[in-house]
This record gives sequence, structure tokens and C-alpha cells, in this order.
Amino acid sequence: MTVEGLVQVYNEDDKDTLQKDYETLLLHLWMAVHTTFSSTPSGEHLEILRSAVETITLLEEKDQQWEGRPEGSSEAPVWRPHQCRLTHDTLLEKMVESRMRNAAVEEDNISVSSVDSLSTSMKREVCRMGKCLKEDVLRITSDVRDCYPLDFDVCNLYVRLYHQKFSARLTELARSGLDVDDCNYLLCYVNNYYPNDILKHKDLEGHINMESLGTLLSEKDLTTLEEQYLLQKESKLRTWFSNALSKEEEGWLSGKSPELIDGYCFCPLAIDIIQAVDGAMREARTILGSEAKAQRILRQLDSFLIRDFIVRRDESIPEETKTSCMSTLANLRDCGYGYFTGPIHEELRVQYHRLWTQAWFTGGQMVLDEVLGTLDRHMQQFTDLKPICMEELLGRLHVEMMVEYVKRMMKRKMRLKNKEQQEAAANLLAEDSSKLSTYFTEAGSKISWLSEVLPKMAEVVRLQDPGSIQLEIVTLARDFPDLSWRHISALLSLKANLSTADVRGIKESLVENRPTVTTFKTIPPFFSKVPAGKTWYMCRPACICYGGRGFSSQD
Repeated sequence: MTVEGLVQVYNEDDKDTLQKDYETLLLHLWMAVHTTFSSTPSGEHLEILRSAVETITLLEEKDQQWEGRPEGSSEAPVWRPHQCRLTHDTLLEKMVESRMRNAAVEEDNISVSSVDSLSTSMKREVCRMGKCLKEDVLRITSDVRDCYPLDFDVCNLYVRLYHQKFSARLTELARSGLDVDDCNYLLCYVNNYYPNDILKHKDLEGHINMESLGTLLSEKDLTTLEEQYLLQKESKLRTWFSNALSKEEEGWLSGKSPELIDGYCFCPLAIDIIQAVDGAMREARTILGSEAKAQRILRQLDSFLIRDFIVRRDESIPEETKTSCMSTLANLRDCGYGYFTGPIHEELRVQYHRLWTQAWFTGGQMVLDEVLGTLDRHMQQFTDLKPICMEELLGRLHVEMMVEYVKRMMKRKMRLKNKEQQEAAANLLAEDSSKLSTYFTEAGSKISWLSEVLPKMAEVVRLQDPGSIQLEIVTLARDFPDLSWRHISALLSLKANLSTADVRGIKESLVENRPTVTTFKTIPPFFSKVPAGKTWYMCRPACICYGGRGFSSQD
């Protein structure tokens, strides 16, 4: 019938009767929807629900017809619009709210293993609500979904309503001042169980939109709980570390011999610590749902059994003990880096021997280029090292290669006979210095002072005037206080045209001027790492004699 015909045919009594019939119809509709979660769903029940949904759809269409009638048409009946779709959605919200509220307080028909075994009332409440949500949403997906047309998007509608009610209650609990145990459980549920075991359930796949739901707790509430969890976990680890150290200390103080494995003393403490940290990390990943957040646990290792642990307890450790501990730590560190650098130097040993030889001098072999090529090939396997470790490794290799280079230079296997040869050697020395500095600087070495070593030595090789050489030697000794006369003697021995008198004058000048030479630079020891051959022994004019034996002034 047309809208106009409907008004014309029915009188007022007919309208009242029709309105009552509509009210009766709507009551039956809502009863059908309300029994969605009846304990024993049957085919008949689902057919009634499907019929009710179809009726709701038809009533919505009639509402739209009345709303779209032309201006000046007859007035709509009092029962129009029904707004059945809005009433339906509101009813679902009330149903969900009621079911979640009942689940929170009722413990009937819940298996002992899943809920009653939980230690606190908060845990049991969260578990019951989550169980209700999961079972209801799975029922919607398996049974109820087919009773609704696609435009209702009924699976996402239900999930969104349950998520909102669950989120509201969990927010109240999160802000209620939870103890450590309840805090851990709630975090694990929110970050792990709910997204992975409920929302990602295989039967829900393709039916719900997880991304549109968001998290159960706000970022602020999550951060507060996560900070509470991490603080207590870090405190527990520190306590455990302290107890483990105390137990180990008791064993040493009691004279208990350490365990031997393959003839070597073995202490399981490091393994125990690593296992404790690894266990804490795995737990944190589960509870926090994030590898990045769990990484904070590793910070506890930064202050345990490393250098800072000794340095920061300066006032409580005797100086002798501190020195001994620092020496042990230095040896351990050297051993660790030596594991990486040893094989590199072993392969480079043959190439090192070609430095400062006739082949190197004449340019027949690009010796240093081969050395750096070999080094670069080895460095490719360390790309996954932590940056600070890579920087330390590069620094060590930089120093060690410079030491090897200077050591080969001072082997006295070359004698530069004249000015031309000496200038050529100085140029090669400067070129090699540039190549080494460029390679290590670009690779990440921060030891910039090493770039000064070879150029200063090259200047000594280049100079011809004994007075200028004296001045350069004094400057070199000022900049590198660990430079000994043996090193200077080996350097000067390269210059075949330097007389014995010239060498004596240079040495005397150094002995006289060195005590007055000062520098504001804080360059670490370098030449003390370089072995030097026999010195040119010369007694000073006024040497000190003991029992007829003369001792020259040695650095």
C-alpha cells in the first residue's frame, strides 16, 4: 500500500490496533535477539533470530520510505520511525554489558583448572571476563553470523562491544594500585594472551578487524604498569646477583677449591648470571609483548662484574686489590679482543715482513695496500658487532698495525746511503701514514693521535743537518714520552751518512733538554710497545762509575 492509501484506509481505531500490533511484534523481535546466547542454541532458535533480523531490515526500509516522503504528504503515524536498527544495537550493548558483569562476579560452571587455581580475585575476574568474551565471540562467528546480512557486520559489532566493556573494567583495575603479582598477570593478559590467543584465534580469522580495536589499556596506563613491572624485575635481579656473589665469596673465603674442567679452574657464576638474565628476558618479552621493551633488563649486566663495578666502589676497595682487579679485567679484555685480532695478525705476518725491504722501497710491491686489503676482508665478518665494541676493536688494530710497521722500520735491515734515498724513504713513509690513517678513520677508529707518529719519524729521516735532526728528536721525545734512546738509535741507524759524532751530539742534546721538555698532550704510550734492537752505546763525558763499570744515561 502507498503511504497515502495507508492513511486513507485506516481510521483512528485501526491505527491504535496497528500500533499495538507493532509493539507486540517489536517485543518478539527483542526476545529473539536477547536469546542469542541461550545455553542450548538450536536450529529453531537460529531460524527465529534470522526471521527477526529480516523483519528489522524490513522495518528499517519502511522508516526510510516515510522519511523520504514528498513535502506536503500526510503526517507519519506515531509509531514511525521505529529505529529498529538503533534499538537492536543498543540492546546488544546492554546484553554484552550484562554478560561481562555477570562473568566478573559469578564463578559457577567454571573449570577449576582455568580459574579457581589462580591465586587472587583479580586474576580470576580477568580470566572469567576474557573467557566469556572469547566463547561469545566464537559463538557469534560460528552460529549467529549467518543470521545477519553483511551490512550489519555483526562479528565486528560484537567484538567491538565486548572489547569496550572489557577495556573499561581493566582500566579500573589497572588504576586501583595493583600488587606486583596482579600487575604482572594483567600485563601478560593485555599484551600477550588477549591479542594472540583470543583475537588471533583461527576461527576468528577473516571475520574481525583487530587493528580497529586498539589496545585494552591506554598508553599511559600501560606505561605505568610496565614501569612497575620492570622496576621490580630489575630489583629482583640485582638481589639475585648480590646473593650469587655472596655465595661465591663464601666458598673462596672458606678455602673451597674451585671446580676443575679439563684441568682448568671453572666458576659457574657467569653461566648462572646469564641464565638468570635470559630467563628474565624471556619472561619480560611475554609479559610486555615487546622485544624492545624487554631489552631494558640487559642494562643490569652493565654494572655487574665489569670495569665500572670496580671503579664505582673506589672507596670500599683497597688500592692494592683495585689494582689487581683492574689488571685482571684488562687481561680478560685483551684476551677477548685477541680472539679477534690474533687470526688477522697471523695472516698478515708474511706481509709485515715485506715492509721496509728493498721491494717496498723500490715500489715493486704494493705492500701496505696488500696489508690493508687483507685487513678489510677480515673486518667484513665483524659488521654485526656492537658499535662500541667495533670502535674498540678498530682502535686496537690501528695501534697494533702501527706498532708492527714501526717495528719493521727499526729492524735495521735497510741503510739509506744518501739524501736522495732518505727523501724517497721519507715520502714513502708519509704515503703509508696517510693510507693507514685514512683507512682506520673511515672505518671508525677514534685514535687520531696515531696519525702523528709516522710523519714525525719521516721528518727525522728526511733532514740532513745534524742540528735540525737534534731539534726534531727533542720534539719527538716531547710528544711521545715513552720514546727511548734505543728507539732513537734504531731510527738514526737508517741514515748511513750520519757520523758517530753526529749521533753522540744528538744524544747529548736529548739528555740535556729532555728534563725541561713538557707537553700538554696526553698521548697514551706507544713506543714502549715497539721492541728496539741494541743501542749505540756511548759513555757521556762525565759518566758515573761503580766499581770501574760505566753506565750511560738510558731512558
